[in-house]
Amino acid sequence: MAGNDWINSYLEAILDVGPGLGEAKSSLLLRERGRFSPTRYFVEEVITGFDETDLHRSWVRAQATRSPQERNTRLENMCWRIWNLARQKKQQMLYSYSDFLLNVEIKSFEFCSLITLEGEEAQRMAKRRLERERGRREAVADMSEDLSEGEKGDTVGDLSSHGESNRGRLPRISSVDTMEAWASQQKGKKLYIVLISLHGLIRGENMELGRDSDTGGQVKYVVELARALASMPGVYRVDLLTRQVSSPDVDWSYGEPTEMLPPRNSEGLMDEMGESSGAYIVRIPFGPKDKYVPKELLWPHIPEFVDGALSHIIQMSKVLGEQIGNGYPVWPVAIHGHYADAGDSAALLSGALNVPMLFTGHSLGRDKLEQLLRQGRVTRDEINSTYKIMRRIEAEELSLDASEIVITSTRQEIDEQWRLYDGFDPILERKLRARIRRNVSCYGRFMPRMVVIPPGMEFHHIIPHDGDMDAETEASEDGKSPDPPIWAEIMRFFSNPRKPMILALARPDPKKNLMTLVKAFGECRPLRELANLTLIMGNRDNIDEMTGTSASVLLSILKLIDKYDLYGQVAYPKHHKQHDVPEIYRLAAKTKGVFINPAFIEPFGLTLIEAAAHGLPIVAAKNGGPVDIHRVLDNGLLVDPHDQQSIADALLKLVADKHLWAKCRANGLKNIHLFSWPEHCKTYLSKIASCKPRQPRWLRNDDDDENSESDSPSDSLRDIQDISLNLKFSFEGDKNETRDNTDDSFDSEDRKSKLENAMLTWSKGVGKNSQKSTSTDKGDQNSSAGKFPALRRRKHIFVIAVDTDASGSLSESVRKIFAAVEKERTEGSAGFILATSFNITEIRSFLISEKLNPIDFDAFICNSGGDLYYSSLHSEDNPFVVDLYYHSHIEYRWGGEGLRKTLVRWASSIVDKRGEKEEHIVVEDEEASADYCYSFKVQRAGVVPPVKELRKLMRIQALRCHVIHCQNGSKINVIPVLASRSQALRDGDMSWRGRKGNRDDIKLLSDLGYLYLRWGMDLSKVVVFVGESGDTDYEGLLGGVHKSVVLTGVCSSDQPTPCQQKLSAYRCCFLRQS
Repeated sequence: MAGNDWINSYLEAILDVGPGLGEAKSSLLLRERGRFSPTRYFVEEVITGFDETDLHRSWVRAQATRSPQERNTRLENMCWRIWNLARQKKQQMLYSYSDFLLNVEIKSFEFCSLITLEGEEAQRMAKRRLERERGRREAVADMSEDLSEGEKGDTVGDLSSHGESNRGRLPRISSVDTMEAWASQQKGKKLYIVLISLHGLIRGENMELGRDSDTGGQVKYVVELARALASMPGVYRVDLLTRQVSSPDVDWSYGEPTEMLPPRNSEGLMDEMGESSGAYIVRIPFGPKDKYVPKELLWPHIPEFVDGALSHIIQMSKVLGEQIGNGYPVWPVAIHGHYADAGDSAALLSGALNVPMLFTGHSLGRDKLEQLLRQGRVTRDEINSTYKIMRRIEAEELSLDASEIVITSTRQEIDEQWRLYDGFDPILERKLRARIRRNVSCYGRFMPRMVVIPPGMEFHHIIPHDGDMDAETEASEDGKSPDPPIWAEIMRFFSNPRKPMILALARPDPKKNLMTLVKAFGECRPLRELANLTLIMGNRDNIDEMTGTSASVLLSILKLIDKYDLYGQVAYPKHHKQHDVPEIYRLAAKTKGVFINPAFIEPFGLTLIEAAAHGLPIVAAKNGGPVDIHRVLDNGLLVDPHDQQSIADALLKLVADKHLWAKCRANGLKNIHLFSWPEHCKTYLSKIASCKPRQPRWLRNDDDDENSESDSPSDSLRDIQDISLNLKFSFEGDKNETRDNTDDSFDSEDRKSKLENAMLTWSKGVGKNSQKSTSTDKGDQNSSAGKFPALRRRKHIFVIAVDTDASGSLSESVRKIFAAVEKERTEGSAGFILATSFNITEIRSFLISEKLNPIDFDAFICNSGGDLYYSSLHSEDNPFVVDLYYHSHIEYRWGGEGLRKTLVRWASSIVDKRGEKEEHIVVEDEEASADYCYSFKVQRAGVVPPVKELRKLMRIQALRCHVIHCQNGSKINVIPVLASRSQALRDGDMSWRGRKGNRDDIKLLSDLGYLYLRWGMDLSKVVVFVGESGDTDYEGLLGGVHKSVVLTGVCSSDQPTPCQQKLSAYRCCFLRQS
């Protein structure tokens, strides 16, 4: 760097201020910032942002210019201390920055204790930081150029999809005319949108918010979002998919398959614009029947949900096609997952349907993990066991892989939370965005767009209270409407109910920080004399029946109330209904009270918006979402949630200063429209419109049933085979011949068009041939009584997915399965699919060596899911036909040549050093590679890093792919992120238990899901055969609607290699239950 002269100037400025800094001599700016410490700020900035050699140079300079004046001596000492601190930090020896600066003589015992507690975590964070920096450098080097000054632009999150800056105040709808003009532009659209929120209890009315930790603000948000979107012009239908819960422990309404969400407002502008067929809650049955379980236990059952959701969406697309699509299916314009579990499901559905995915995290696993680790109360393993946090984090990483847009509530979520993930880097994202804007290749790198859209709220029914307690009492005595019952329920706690009410509305959770609020209230006598405190902490019947954490927090609060003798001053009602919440806000505003959200971390803080809409000033934490809300509304004070005194001072200031209270109230009511649902939905729909449209690229002819007769499609097949041979798309041309083409297109667009047209003709069954099969031993299998391929005519489909590196075990399994269903096979009612890591050349060699006929199988899923072939009856030389629609289906975010080069570089770095010799452990297998599968040979499986490490490396460089160790660890296949053999993702329990071994934690709905969509296979009639262990995508083949059969003794190993996956005891139990 160019030098650090400014360091000396800054130090001199600090020293000039003198010891009274922050007290009598502090500037107005510092007083406004509260307990701002320039010394602490300076040290933190310097030791994290500058190299210690530069700091050392500053000290040497200060020493060389030393003069007798004491100030310069202090400058020299300061420089030395900061340099020494940075040097020790580099060695992972962390200190308290300000304490070290102000008191150099730290006791050695305290120092050693601090290192023992934080050293391991510091090393982990430092390693992670180095990995990200190295990955970013390599990605930048691959793209050949750094950002010029003109490309840097705004910081991440401040640009819209069109490049304009959104910094500062939020955009607003200036008038009704503007809204009407926008609405008129949308009238021709008929959009179908799917939202997913799996956990908690979701219904349209009387939501039981606070009933448990899963039924909170997210439940209300997704319901209101669905309702608001359905009321927007251009939106025809919105489905909110969730779990069906038919349990005696919950209300019967949660077991209803479908619930319509009528619009809130029955008059006004939105009625005039509404064209929607409505919003619906659609409940999909999955997981334990007749039991309501927390979200941490739902992970193993997500495949079942995906199957059910897929069936619903396909059926609804057909229905909408009849209504508004001229007979063609109307696919969702987007699938939006809320929280990690729904993001996981949305990624699977997006991959199966080939439609854009959106994601909202609500709260993020990595951020929660860091928070819990900092507290030091529980270990990483205990956190993982309780919260299944690693499974959740991987689901969030997968959501980054698959999402077009990630919607956040605040910029803080982007800058401080999403940047913790492998799949998102703000600096690299900015560079990729600049290249896209200039239409320059990103070499296969992709990053989802981060978009800030604050949640909305309905305001039409809210009438801010303008009176006071006495006036309201007189009105009630005059015979006007009586007070709501919830008012009496609250006021019965108070000895003087007319005092201003401090209101907090949160469930009893440690992170909501309610105990600090009670302490602040109890220890501030002026505040107790001026105000009452109301705590709305969900609903409860008996504390003993509450969950452990909630009960513990509530008991602690009750003890604090007793400790400070707050009886008559604190209300904590046991019950309230959802419709009571607006009345509670009204009561607080009526008493000229204040709303406080003291949570340590609040991703957004919807209650702050609700309070402002009712005319309440706010007090909230000066981090996370409240900062953005306060920037827009300017209707309260921000505090340090850890500082009890700061909380008490802010509350006292607002309660005591009536002019400040009135100003905050007026500001909130003036600006609250910026958080309306129409504003939210307008921005939301504009972001969806900016996504590149995607949908299934084939046409299905459903007019013919299973018994209809169709002619042989030999003419179409000959066309396909001719073009296929010319383009070398048969088994002989399995290699990637277009690697040098960064667009991953075929040799000629013209040829590609011909091939796709031929495939379309074939898929619609138009080709005709009068030639009939006379074979009798195969029955309908070789007849022309159905369309080609025969998958749609089969009553049962058997998928053979036995993973082995030798053909002998596979051959034996195939023959045994054939023999077990010989009758159905002869009749043609049973079809077979071979799913393997072999490429098509290896498959043909296997069939020839084992004297098997290609037409024994209806389809071949090869290259671990990178290719899909069908058997052909009409050519012995070329018995396989590739499904090019499948390639177009899985090519989303495929890195192509940029990915291949990065993988080759990684492979060359995996060496085994023996003396002076270096042996390359991983080498590229060009012969086995294909357009959508890059293969690598592994010389020694035990030396290769685990799958998750390679996947992590690719994510850091913004390369999205699916890595599989296969054939007993002797091979690595890298395929598109939306490609896989599996029907759905694997069971999450293995990663929960921290079991060692390299497995692909997330698997996408791909080949079987594709065949289900493409040919109408009934998944309940599908049986998947696997061995006792297999490739690292092995457990992804288990679970869901289809049945799984584990072949005892096949691929068995007491100690599977690190690159094998063995069936867990949990999975065996799960399969038996299924």
